[in-house]
Amino acid sequence: MHKPVVFTGGGTAGHVFPGLAVADALRERGDYDIVWIGSTSGMERRLVADRGIRFYGIPAGKLRRYFSFRNLIDIAKVGAGFMAAVLRLLALKPAFVFSKGGYVTVPVVAAARVLGIPAATHESDSDPGLATRLNARLVERVLLSHDSTADYLPAGLRPRCITVGNPVRGDLRSGRPEAARRAFDLPADRPLVFVVGGSLGSAQINGLLAEVLDDLLGFCAVVHQRGEHPAPRANGEGYASASFIGTEYADLLAAADLVVCRAGAGTLWELSLAGKPAVLIPLPRSGSRGDQLRNARIFADRGAAVVLADAEATPQRLREEVLRLLDDAGGRRRMGAAAAGFDAAGAADRIADMIDDVVEGRGWTS
Repeated sequence: MHKPVVFTGGGTAGHVFPGLAVADALRERGDYDIVWIGSTSGMERRLVADRGIRFYGIPAGKLRRYFSFRNLIDIAKVGAGFMAAVLRLLALKPAFVFSKGGYVTVPVVAAARVLGIPAATHESDSDPGLATRLNARLVERVLLSHDSTADYLPAGLRPRCITVGNPVRGDLRSGRPEAARRAFDLPADRPLVFVVGGSLGSAQINGLLAEVLDDLLGFCAVVHQRGEHPAPRANGEGYASASFIGTEYADLLAAADLVVCRAGAGTLWELSLAGKPAVLIPLPRSGSRGDQLRNARIFADRGAAVVLADAEATPQRLREEVLRLLDDAGGRRRMGAAAAGFDAAGAADRIADMIDDVVEGRGWTS
């Protein structure tokens, strides 16, 4: 068996599922021992354990760009996380460290650098977050989803950058539409709109859906991943909701005629793999660094999505766009084809090939 390969990432499913896609692709290349290091309190523990991967938790402090007294506590957590990561890596003796994203990755990548372990970090968004900006200074390769992302990094780091796309779960290729309709008791004679606010849910999207749901149900069925927020109505009569959709996700995505969602990079590349049209409602500028808006614009510019951003995200606009697209099958097909043009299928294989080359002693071939 090979030495372990350590994966690190967490905080949201968007930092976990792409890493799991790479882990699956790497296992196809040999008898790899995959280990995951994440935060002690994050959702990644459950997602990773469900795939039969060993998981170790370390303290993780949030990295902020603004002043907050909580920074003092979180700096201490980052320090504790670094020491825990050093000890864990010394015990595991991994051949490689792959960082997917999230605050928990910074101490792990720093520990790999101190111990001389080869490492790479991957950025899903169109512009890098703070964790990636820090990790980029410590790793041998910075893997990007978009060529333009390199422009956000210092010139001295750009030679380390390689555009590979964003890894997507392989099981999304085998979704069964009829299984989704059976699982959620959906009528066969109505189109399906899948509404998803990310792995943690979205109060904004849930509120918009609540305003328009009765109108939509006259024309379509709706499945709604709502997070821990309350459902706008009871399940039945063409509507079904769940706090988190796991094993049925691939089936639902395959069955969906239209998706209403955030514009996190993981979600968008899943739309690409499935070739699905979407109405995107990015996180507002007031509550983010604007990365989702920039992600959404890339898809909109290709004709793959409609974007309702900031003040445009109203119940009236959502109702209008959903009903317009449901009435335009040709338009939905063109949008789906444009989404598929991002080539989501090959990213996990490209990254797994790089890791395999380094572990097998061939070095960085890209």
